[in-house]
Amino acid sequence: MIRLGADARTDGHHAVVRGIERLSSAPVWACDIRAGAGLVLAGLCAEGTTDVWDVFHIDRGYPSFLENLTALGADVRRVADPPER
Repeated sequence: MIRLGADARTDGHHAVVRGIERLSSAPVWACDIRAGAGLVLAGLCAEGTTDVWDVFHIDRGYPSFLENLTALGADVRRVADPPER
């Protein structure tokens, strides 16, 4: 989220995220199911194109996630081969 411009930090065992006016696009990697889904949703709110890599986590937990977002009008698509980190 920070790569997208979010005002976020960890505090002990939880995260503190403060609202901002706008997010920016950036390449990001999904590290687990919920974080990945959150990054996709944040990317939809960001200006520009956000690439979310390692979406196999999302696929495992939400099998129709991209199809459901597309049905709601989101401009999302699957691409091949992530760049090196």
